[in-house]
Amino acid sequence: MAQYETVIGLEIHAQLATASKLFSGASCAFGAPPNSRACAIDLGLPGVLPVINEAAIQMAVKFGLAVGAHIAPVSVFARKNYFYPDLPKGYQISQYELPIVRGGHIDIELDGGSTKRVDITRAHLEEDAGKSLHEDFHGMSGIDLNRAGTPLIEIVSEPQMSNAGEAAAYMRYIHMLVRYLEICDGNMQEGSLRCDANVSVRPVGQSKLGTRTEIKNLNSFRFIERAIDYEVERQIDLIESGGQVLQQTRLYDPDAHETRLLRDKEEANDYRYFPDPDLLPVTLQADYIEIIRSALPELPHPRARRFKEQYGLNTANARHLTSSRPLADYYEACVEGSGGHARTCANWVMGELAAAMNRSNRPIEDVRLPAEFLGKLVARIEDDTLSGKIAKQVFEHLWEQPADPDAVIEEQGLRQVNDPSALEALIEQLMADCPEQVAQYRDGNTKVLGFLVGQIMRRSAGKANPKQADQLLRARLAATTE
Repeated sequence: MAQYETVIGLEIHAQLATASKLFSGASCAFGAPPNSRACAIDLGLPGVLPVINEAAIQMAVKFGLAVGAHIAPVSVFARKNYFYPDLPKGYQISQYELPIVRGGHIDIELDGGSTKRVDITRAHLEEDAGKSLHEDFHGMSGIDLNRAGTPLIEIVSEPQMSNAGEAAAYMRYIHMLVRYLEICDGNMQEGSLRCDANVSVRPVGQSKLGTRTEIKNLNSFRFIERAIDYEVERQIDLIESGGQVLQQTRLYDPDAHETRLLRDKEEANDYRYFPDPDLLPVTLQADYIEIIRSALPELPHPRARRFKEQYGLNTANARHLTSSRPLADYYEACVEGSGGHARTCANWVMGELAAAMNRSNRPIEDVRLPAEFLGKLVARIEDDTLSGKIAKQVFEHLWEQPADPDAVIEEQGLRQVNDPSALEALIEQLMADCPEQVAQYRDGNTKVLGFLVGQIMRRSAGKANPKQADQLLRARLAATTE
């Protein structure tokens, strides 16, 4: 393995979050009964004409601007001809020679904190095919054309990744980016984001690329890594045994952990591309592109850098809190609601809130507890209204029944005891009740202090200010031993 180096490029297909299809008004909604969302245009029936969906154009431009690409002032749709049962027209409408996005790059974060730039060759619009179903038809295949015509953007990288981990990191960033831009829901289980991996190996030091194979339709980060690792090992074993790697399209079987031949890999001329005669070129004016640019959100990497600088977070926490746009928005609203206690808010969002989300299997988008309320809860910890322990009780109440934390604190009598005279009275009674522990402390056993503070917290039903109780108890015990 050490004698070879791996070269990987990815082709990522992101389903655009439009309400209707790329060239028809049919719905793109997932989960409908088979063949109930395919209209005459999707089926390519005689006499129909496609009409471009402008929302898909805007989303493609958004992506191109976000990765620093060139947006083509004129792009052209072409017909990509091939014959599969799930391609009803006998061709796919795609872009070939003149795609809407050219160039750009992604900076991926690697283990150890370093970054690597991966250049993007192009990103083009195309319609999806239907789906062949093989599981339930006893030797036959069923065809569901609901997905036919669904708008995709295909993002093609340069072959610049050198191992499976880098490929997975690249796809994770694309997955995060398209969700930040709100152009794709990123649901890999439903096929909204999937990729084809082009993999080759070559001897270390050789500049010429080896023969590549394409692994189709990988729809999880774990499968991407496993499939690439298996394919690299397969190719090296083949070369070492005197064989030759053939240009092929292969499928990854996660159960058997192997790639299997699907077909010989086609070249571009096999598809007989030509401009679609039913569609005009897409012409974009400069001011149209600038309007889209002005509406771009703050992107993940710049936002993480700002979180570090503005909120004093470490790199790991800043990356975590900016891993999705809704989570980053929630955190910032929490900070604002707390009066600026950014680090404590980070601890609560990544701690109690994340744990509650995991227990209820609820994503941040479905959290009913307003960020402003969580921020106010943090503020009550910081101003000593609540102890950390009582704050967790209040949080559990707010998670189930969202309400103003101040109202909950007052209704349930949870305000922390900060009155020195009240705490001193508790301490005097405790010392009277626990003479043995007081004697142990007097004899130098300072470990017993934890027991005594715990008794104060228990007797106050957790309402005593633990820091203040500790200080007053130490002072009183010191006075006792003098």
